Amino acid sequence: MKEFKAESKRLMELMINSIYTNKEIFLREIISNASDAIDKLHYKSLTDKNIKINKDEFAIIITADKENRTLTIADNGLGMTKEELETNLGTIAKSGSFDFKEQNKKQENIDIIGQFGVGFYSAFMVASKVEVLSKAYGSENSYCWTSSGINGYTIRKSKKENYGTDIILTIKEGEEFDRYLDNYELKGLIKKYSDYITYPIKMETSHDNQTKLETINSLIPLWRRNKKDITEEEYNTFYSDKFFDYEKPLCHIHTKAEGTFEYNSLIYIPSHASYDYYSKDYEKGLQLYSNGVLIMEKCADLLPDYFSFVKGVVDSPDLSLNISREMLQQNRILKTIANNIEKHIKNELLNMQKERRDDYLKFWEEFGLQIKAGIYDSYGTNKNNLQDLLMFYSSKKDKLVTLTEYLANNKKDKDIYYACGSSVEQIKTLPQVEAMIAKKKDILLCSNYLDEFVLRVMGKYEDKDFKNVCSDNVNLDTEDEKEELKALNENSKDLLSLMKDALDVQEVKFTNRLKNHPVCLSTVGEISVEMEKVMNSMPTNQSINAKKILEINSHHPIVQKLQDLYENDQEELKKYSQVLYASARLIEGLTIDNPTEITNLICDIITK
Repeated sequence: MKEFKAESKRLMELMINSIYTNKEIFLREIISNASDAIDKLHYKSLTDKNIKINKDEFAIIITADKENRTLTIADNGLGMTKEELETNLGTIAKSGSFDFKEQNKKQENIDIIGQFGVGFYSAFMVASKVEVLSKAYGSENSYCWTSSGINGYTIRKSKKENYGTDIILTIKEGEEFDRYLDNYELKGLIKKYSDYITYPIKMETSHDNQTKLETINSLIPLWRRNKKDITEEEYNTFYSDKFFDYEKPLCHIHTKAEGTFEYNSLIYIPSHASYDYYSKDYEKGLQLYSNGVLIMEKCADLLPDYFSFVKGVVDSPDLSLNISREMLQQNRILKTIANNIEKHIKNELLNMQKERRDDYLKFWEEFGLQIKAGIYDSYGTNKNNLQDLLMFYSSKKDKLVTLTEYLANNKKDKDIYYACGSSVEQIKTLPQVEAMIAKKKDILLCSNYLDEFVLRVMGKYEDKDFKNVCSDNVNLDTEDEKEELKALNENSKDLLSLMKDALDVQEVKFTNRLKNHPVCLSTVGEISVEMEKVMNSMPTNQSINAKKILEINSHHPIVQKLQDLYENDQEELKKYSQVLYASARLIEGLTIDNPTEITNLICDIITK
């Protein structure tokens, strides 16, 4: 028995129990090693005329023996000598693939998956014993490397007819390990992790009492094929099979990058949100591959949160199979890939917005909230990335428009006007909106609870400020109208002061910005009425109150009635004030704290 030439046995323990968080990864690692061995022989055959092989016969054969609890992964690759078994398997973190690549690094197209030599030892997570039976190409002798774990290993001369390597795992006892002897489970793991290994991975299957070898993997990934050779149907079928969505995606983005580093990506924008998309259980991320071997099922670092709905795969030969989540977060290559993917997604969406508006409207209906959240959650940091994707309902166009389209349609306006409410129809009935529309102004009708928060953190678009038409700072009066209104408010200050004292408002004043309605509510400060409603609907004990102003239509007959009451019956004026304020609150969709009292006041006024 020889001991491993690692610094300590504890390294083996840490490697097996910590590097890989799920046991099933062992099959991926051993298949990758087998693929490397075939790659090596194939490469040598190209440079050594004495090596006579038929590359069409290259294969990886997997055989499960339930009775003896063994799982065998066999390849017809380069094989190993006794010395190579000693060197490559006797020293933890010694990689024959890495050495091979270093020795031939000046040559192109050497595609070796293994890099650090630790993957093989993941077999001990599921196996009580591992045997490696290997015969190097051109050698007369074969040898068997055997180990039961951290205690060490033996190497003995053995018998093997053909060159290549057989790895024989004696699977541990227990129900959790039985799946690694089940052909159906094994096929699933092959499809999951090694579907795009470039050599056939074969298993025995039985049909009509006949047993034959069946190729399990797809061999060539769709994302590595030339785009001009792929049909739309193939793209859609891949999406459906890979991501279990049987509705066609809105689009796909197929990219190949070459240069300082390489990667292929194939990503999709779905046509609808998944059933769990807006739940806490949803996990974002793209599938991450290295040379066609799955590294991570969902690599969250490849997508910003606001594009978390995107599905797809990224494959880069510059990433190691054994890279950890922590290493990925610090990986410069991965960050560059993520930045490129983000740009591709945004550009594709902008193109869809211009060229395929119906598709974009469908996208916006499904994922528009996520785009808005991307701006709000970052306190506006991401607005430059996302603002051109935004859409709002235009009162003038009577449909959704982008901010760019709004500006193009309203070039003379110095501001971008908006109003908020529970629905487009409800917003249209607001007194301030009705008056602005009468003045031929275009209003963005914001019916989503997040809309105003987004516009507030953005502040402006291009060089124009966002202005809520229901706030106190929107005034389209002429200078003469402003002077006339100022005089009316000044002459009525005692009347207005009495009304204010009867109500819970910041101010009461006459206004020119109403058409037919007698009153409306406006606000001053950072919190609008709609923001108050949204924030108070949240499950907190905090109560938010906007600073409200009761505005009275200076051209409405109610003005004369209020002046008469001030001169003749100020107690009655207070009752009118309460009714008018309650009416304004109802128009805004706010509740009335004392509905019984207001009802009695209305009845009292009617009966006089």
